[in-house]
Amino acid sequence: MNYLKISTLIIFMLIYSCVLAQKKTTTAVRITEKIIIEGKLDENVWNTAQDATQFIMYEPDNGKVEDTEKNTIVKVLYDDEAVYFGAILHEKPENILREIALRDDFKTADHFGVYINGYNDGQQDFRFFVSAAGTQMDCIATQSDEDYSWDGIWYSSVKITDEGWVVEMKIPYAAIRFSGEGEQLWGLNFYREVRQNRQRFFWNPVDRNIGSAIVQTGQLEGIKNIKPPTRLFFIPYSSAYVSNNENKTETTFKAGMDIKYGINDSFTLDAILVPDFGQTAFDEVVLNLGPFEQQFNENRPFFTEGVDIFTKGDLLYTRRIGGHPSGNVTLLENEEVIETPNTVNLINALKVSGRTTKGLGIGVMNAVTERTYATVRNTTKGTTRKELVEPLTNYSVVVLDQRFRKNSSVSFVNTNVTRNENFRDANVSALVYNLNTKANTYNLSGDFKYSTINDVVNKNGYSSYVNIGKTNGKYRYSASSYYVSKDFDINDMGIIFTTNYYNFESNASYRIVNPTKHYNTFQLNGNLYSEFHNTTGKLQDSYAELSVSSTTRKNDYIGYGIQGKPFDTYDFYEPRISGRFVKIPKSVYAYVYFSSNYNRKLAIDIQPEIWISDEENRNYYGLEFSPRYRFNNRLQMIYSFNYGLDTNNKGWVAFEGDDIVFTRRDRTVITNSLSGKYSVSNKMTINLTARHYWTYGENLEYLTLENNGELTENSTFNENKDFTYNNWNLDLSYTWWFAPGSQLSFLYRNNAVGNFMYVNRNYTKNIDHLFNNNLNSIFSVSLRYYIDFNTAKNWI
Repeated sequence: MNYLKISTLIIFMLIYSCVLAQKKTTTAVRITEKIIIEGKLDENVWNTAQDATQFIMYEPDNGKVEDTEKNTIVKVLYDDEAVYFGAILHEKPENILREIALRDDFKTADHFGVYINGYNDGQQDFRFFVSAAGTQMDCIATQSDEDYSWDGIWYSSVKITDEGWVVEMKIPYAAIRFSGEGEQLWGLNFYREVRQNRQRFFWNPVDRNIGSAIVQTGQLEGIKNIKPPTRLFFIPYSSAYVSNNENKTETTFKAGMDIKYGINDSFTLDAILVPDFGQTAFDEVVLNLGPFEQQFNENRPFFTEGVDIFTKGDLLYTRRIGGHPSGNVTLLENEEVIETPNTVNLINALKVSGRTTKGLGIGVMNAVTERTYATVRNTTKGTTRKELVEPLTNYSVVVLDQRFRKNSSVSFVNTNVTRNENFRDANVSALVYNLNTKANTYNLSGDFKYSTINDVVNKNGYSSYVNIGKTNGKYRYSASSYYVSKDFDINDMGIIFTTNYYNFESNASYRIVNPTKHYNTFQLNGNLYSEFHNTTGKLQDSYAELSVSSTTRKNDYIGYGIQGKPFDTYDFYEPRISGRFVKIPKSVYAYVYFSSNYNRKLAIDIQPEIWISDEENRNYYGLEFSPRYRFNNRLQMIYSFNYGLDTNNKGWVAFEGDDIVFTRRDRTVITNSLSGKYSVSNKMTINLTARHYWTYGENLEYLTLENNGELTENSTFNENKDFTYNNWNLDLSYTWWFAPGSQLSFLYRNNAVGNFMYVNRNYTKNIDHLFNNNLNSIFSVSLRYYIDFNTAKNWI
């Protein structure tokens, strides 16, 4: 009897696996009559289309068929211009969440989505979503990334009915990519999110054990005899800025154009002429006392859209392009620098990217920045002169990425920075591989990179990384190792902080795939890490870490973890002199993170954390607290408070002759942030973002770094190194998407920076000083208009 039960179970599992593995197929119906996109599906031709039904839950209960009373029906039509999707999503109207948001912001709402792969190759999806409030979201997706900075031109409308809600979508062929074959076979999947229950469904089942949804799509048949249109788009813009501070008022006008051109069915050219990034989000600057620069997010649209292929190998940090000048000012006798630009102006940039039918991805990016000068004044004569701090510079990236078996790739990457005159040039090349078994069970990945620097002293360096691991199932594990030579340097176009080391790392995890009595999701991770300095063999870092991330049945997120560093380690960067190091004590770090379900009007994020070392009173205490309140479907406010207290922190402050001077100090960091949005409609939004960063530190004693890494008392250094630093930013904007791809925006921005060479613990006095002495204000207006060549030629 037991054998019979076992045999029956095995047969059932095999049948179920075959059902999951078999791709669902639906057929598009050609039409000749005009479809009006109004969310009604009232044209008779919709009744002739095939129904795509029986959606399967992706999470939390992976593999469960959707409830019959909440079922989804999708129909597909097409003509010579576009493909049309009509969806009927059954649900009680009172249960449909529909917070209004601006484009690409999902917020708290139900959603329907269409995933299209015109080549059916598992390489790239064009994904189009619409919320129950009518907000559009779209992205270009690969196995590793979803790029929501991409904005296609498409049309949608939704209607709430007594039985749920209805979606009608029109996707012009110019918004997607497909071959010129007479009969098309597209990869296709439909997505639905029932926000009230935090449930996500796919039409074609997506097994969470396998991972990437992009290789688990269904198929669309029936589209025949359509031609890829000319993909040529112009986005001219004009903008005006009025800036004001206590010294002067300036007015600036700018105009330029973005161009997007489909070279063929697969490749696209993007170019910007006379770029304008004046309305991008501000950087969250901090007072950086460490040896490494602060890394900022990229907010410029050109450098965020469609750059997935360029990030292969992690060699590209686009903030280098147009970033801080690379040169220094050489002062003569009686001279001082009175003005040094913080950034370099970008003259133009372009990128070409795409993938052939054989799976070869090609990406080429190029940008040119202008000559930039600092102003130097002779303090005796009163004369000024200009000194070049950044010459005309060319930045380029080339990527060749060969994919195979829909889940593996081998890539070649090259980055190059060429500066005119006698400035530093740099070149970095890399071979990157990511290999998966056919069933996506095991992964082998890694790279080899080589850098060449041409400067006063030429340098060559290299690094290599390898990782192997099990990547599916409840139990997963991996092991990796990384070697970096001393002279490996990618910082002209990328970013790297530490070199001259090798490491070993191992990871093991356990997760549930389907909900249990208490959890919708649960994952336990364990990690071991050791890092050694190449030259001396000293231990630079070592820890054992255990963490948990989980979602309760009420969709509250809970995470917690602990990390122990059982050995003394050595920091070779804090001393600021090559070859010197400082000893770092043993320590323990722990945190707890709680995030309540955002479906509730009032939700809270909170994370307390603590770091304790085995040195007396050398600790860190931190707290992040962020409540958010959704007043209604239009208005939401989010407040964030971050607090950090570093006691008896030890860090570099100065050089005294041949000595390296450290300090023992107490440091406090407090950040208050407020953000909010009011949605007039799904095409018109008012946004507010404000941030005040405040930190102060009191130096308790000065220390001398000895050759063995120990710190001893320094009784001769007596400079004042106490500090108080404030940074304030405010953005208030109005954005209106008045036509597909076209945007009118107004922005009021002010910012201020304040410094004291003493400890100021009075919050009010810090704010008063900022607003009364250092406030800079900018008001700007920007207009961008999207022109499709296929439409514009009719004007002519």
